[in-house]
Amino acid sequence: MKIAVAMSGGVDSSAAAAILKAERHELVGFTMQLWNQRRGISVDEHGEALPSRCCSLDDVYDARRVAEELGFPFYVLNLEKDFERDVVQPFINSYLNGETPIPCVACNSRLKFSSLDRLAASLGCDKVATGHYARIEFDEKTNRYRLLRGRNLQKDQSYFLWELTQEQLSRAMFPLGEMSKPEVRDVARSNSLAVAEKAESQEICFVPDGNYAGFIDRYLEAEDETERLPGEGEIVNARGEVLSRHNGIHRYTIGQRRGIGIAHERPLYVISIDAPNNRVVVGNQEELLSDEFTAMGVNWIAFNEPTAPVRAEVRVRYRHTAAMATITPLENNRACIVFDEPQRAITPGQATVFYRNDEVIGGGWIVKKG
Repeated sequence: MKIAVAMSGGVDSSAAAAILKAERHELVGFTMQLWNQRRGISVDEHGEALPSRCCSLDDVYDARRVAEELGFPFYVLNLEKDFERDVVQPFINSYLNGETPIPCVACNSRLKFSSLDRLAASLGCDKVATGHYARIEFDEKTNRYRLLRGRNLQKDQSYFLWELTQEQLSRAMFPLGEMSKPEVRDVARSNSLAVAEKAESQEICFVPDGNYAGFIDRYLEAEDETERLPGEGEIVNARGEVLSRHNGIHRYTIGQRRGIGIAHERPLYVISIDAPNNRVVVGNQEELLSDEFTAMGVNWIAFNEPTAPVRAEVRVRYRHTAAMATITPLENNRACIVFDEPQRAITPGQATVFYRNDEVIGGGWIVKKG
């Protein structure tokens, strides 16, 4: 087949390309230039440039070098404007609205797969391959493509792919789906790829130091939109009693314990963020527990939108252990999820993903706790 390979410059996508090349497919490599170290945004508090984690010029160079080593053509797609509009700005808006966003899902479905799909089709490519640790199977009985966890559950990335449509899944390939990370590095080493020992990226690519609030401050300053920054406000308990003050709700997330700055007989955690009133609500661990929430933008993969409640294992963040719940479809692509047992720190802005064993049956965006 002729396959478009999304190349990040890391070991995973490079090993995926090497595997497909060994299978004698015709490859075309693409790297997406998504974020540039520009306008003084990607700097630390001292004005020094932050080290890149992915999508940097160094990564573009590494991806090009791998394509040369493996002997297939390589192109760079400049999607900076799309990335800023569809990923960065919604990320900022979400924090300013008191949510905790996860931009990697939107980046995968709305940019990487969507843009590469269109380009790959225009070049006559049959498939689009990436270095994700996930699997795809076609079910002839249902005539649908199934999205499955990666065989190595420690590296599984199916959580980030729940927004993919049947059309996108029909063209997607995940060559690493059956592999472990050590096996992937062995593939890179056996092909003498320069990125074989390259470290993994852990943080969001445009916030490599993990300081989300600092990034938002710098971005809005660069855009001359500092009036959008939340000012000081009250830190209150669940009864509305004022305990202290904060310096911006975008510096807090549900479940946070450190940085609250209140001496109390019991540890205090952020249990909710009241953006309209510019308040951070804190409480004890028990107050973090909830058994119900609402999701929007629900995408069903395993079947068409159901008309009756669905039983499934549900995750409310990437590192969350899936727990049994009942998912009741609502109008306008929404759903009400009720867990059998209360779960900790269900957070608006995060993705929720529905599983049956290893299969992703759907997912959505958490908008409200019960």
